[in-house]
Amino acid sequence: MPEIGMKAPSFSGSIQGGGSVALEDFKGRRLALYFYPKDDTSGCTKQACNLRDNFEELKKHGIAILGVSGDDTESHDKFAEKYDLPFPLLADPDLTVCSAYGVYGDKNLYGRIYKGIKRTTFLIDTNQNIVHVFKRPKTKDHAREIIEKFDLAD
Repeated sequence: MPEIGMKAPSFSGSIQGGGSVALEDFKGRRLALYFYPKDDTSGCTKQACNLRDNFEELKKHGIAILGVSGDDTESHDKFAEKYDLPFPLLADPDLTVCSAYGVYGDKNLYGRIYKGIKRTTFLIDTNQNIVHVFKRPKTKDHAREIIEKFDLAD
């Protein structure tokens, strides 16, 4: 997993609505790159809706949001439309972006070990360096966490 002070691993891929996105698109901007397990599940929906509800405040702080999961663009289309998400969701069905960021691996649910995407957010500064990593973001209060950590990193 990339750590604070490291360059963010480069990536590109498809987003909902038929577009594409790459890390380079955010050069010169702050980026909260958040990885989540699955579209339209309880925790993932709470997190996405918290970011949606605070999207204008995040923008005021110059922070762009990009979500990533192993779901395909069709799933992202439905999820983004259902919850009126104003930010892009990167489809990573082959898990290359998740693997580059070290968020795909063993998870433990009530003693059962399985492979999956670990809910993680990377804060990337204007020079595309990682300035903070949330390994256990608060799904219902994530926007506030992001703003506070970015403000401390400056």
